[in-house]
Amino acid sequence: MAKKREPVVSISGLTRKFGDFTVLDQVNLEVYPGEAVALTGRNGAGKSTLLRLLVGADQPDGGAIQVSGEPMFETSARIRQDMAVVIDDLDFFPDLSVVEHLDLLARAHGLAHPDEVVDEVLHEVQLVAQSGQLPGTLSSGQRRRLALATAFVRPRKLLVLDEPEQRLDVEGVQWLADRLVAERQEGLAIIFASHEPHLVETVATRIVNLGGGLGDGDDAAPEAEATPAGQLQSKPAQPKQGGQKPRISKKKGGRR
Repeated sequence: MAKKREPVVSISGLTRKFGDFTVLDQVNLEVYPGEAVALTGRNGAGKSTLLRLLVGADQPDGGAIQVSGEPMFETSARIRQDMAVVIDDLDFFPDLSVVEHLDLLARAHGLAHPDEVVDEVLHEVQLVAQSGQLPGTLSSGQRRRLALATAFVRPRKLLVLDEPEQRLDVEGVQWLADRLVAERQEGLAIIFASHEPHLVETVATRIVNLGGGLGDGDDAAPEAEATPAGQLQSKPAQPKQGGQKPRISKKKGGRR
């Protein structure tokens, strides 16, 4: 009898309020190995809030989150081992160089060949020439590449990324898209928020729109659609024809 596949992330009834405003209302979502779920929607729709709840940086007002079969606790050793996160601007150690940051992470996570992994990632994120520099001397785009490198230099079963394309140039966005597709094809689960249509279209096996919110919607992704605050929409893709609603979900290449 075939073994039932278990989700890496399971979210049920998730609710988060700020005062009288409900940002997330009874959200349900599962993410399986080999899936990449993109969260889209206008500013204030709850994308970052959902990700912060998922990684334990914020606490819900209701509902439950499980990661790797365990209830979400930020201090859980198994969850910390399985989850790689880039959701905020990282506070790097001011006295450690780029290569020292990555070497510290690789060794702390017990990689068998940390030097080889660090060298490979440095080449991939194009920071070899800056490897001896302190993070404070890097450009904003280089700091974003370093932040992403901290996720790629460690073991992981789940990647959680909040607008990972920020401050990357066109070449950088294409590199990131290719890298995330490779991660997905290797069986990792990915959940990310993005306003970059190319990244969403290239990487995502499923697109989930978070509707409503506090923003004015001027920079909403093409997949975004107005819905009641905090509710998820995940539907099969619809043909784009005159007068029809924008596409908000599609599936491709997933393993589920």
